[in-house]
Amino acid sequence: MKNRIENLQDKYSWLMRLISLTIMLAFMAPVITNGQAGKTSFAGTWTLNAEKSTQPPEGGQGGGQRMGGGNFVATQEANLLTVVRTRTGQDGQAMTITSKYTLDGKESINTTPRGESKSVATWSADGKALTIVTSRTMDMNGTSTTMTSTDMWTLTNASTLTVNSTSTTANGERKSTMIYDKK
Repeated sequence: MKNRIENLQDKYSWLMRLISLTIMLAFMAPVITNGQAGKTSFAGTWTLNAEKSTQPPEGGQGGGQRMGGGNFVATQEANLLTVVRTRTGQDGQAMTITSKYTLDGKESINTTPRGESKSVATWSADGKALTIVTSRTMDMNGTSTTMTSTDMWTLTNASTLTVNSTSTTANGERKSTMIYDKK
């Protein structure tokens, strides 16, 4: 009889743990899934539409593909946006630059041939626009220069991405609007 009572108590204890776990998961699931719920996904292969884009002229601190205006592939998972750009360097060789941005407002650090950059990505209140503010200090000919840029990403529709950029350097402010078509 004692064995039977202990066995019943074990089953009851196991059942109560299962019920408790189920209740905890029921309360946590909406919080976990809501982390990125309702936020725009910028994932895809994007091709620059130069005809629809407006960018500063090449040269000086100009824009164009040198300043990140070329084609790219973006992946977006949970709280991370990864942007991979491949372009031809001055030596004629293809070079790939990968930038990663956390989507939780925390600072991301990326290293490129031009130096280290620090970025903070934040969502608009409605989750439809992503603003990435980047600061980069470069040493050129013994002079240290800091450049700050603000890029606002929005989808015009499912196959069109608009990136409005404002860059501030010692030479002044540059604005561009880059339009990308999804492949």
